[in-house]
Amino acid sequence: MRISYHESEDALFIRLDEGAVVESEEVQPGLVIDFNAEGQPVGIELRGAKAHLPTANLKQMDFEVA
Repeated sequence: MRISYHESEDALFIRLDEGAVVESEEVQPGLVIDFNAEGQPVGIELRGAKAHLPTANLKQMDFEVA
């Protein structure tokens, strides 16, 4: 899994798998799910991240495994 924030696009990307994206669906305004050829989700994009996550520090992320 890879998480990245592109400040110039104000978009947060969560890449779940490195497989090819063949389809994307905007499931909510600003929330896009990327799918592979088998219909499995391989990525999540949050557009306008600052508006959706106003208190988040998008330049520093913590990762926790429970």
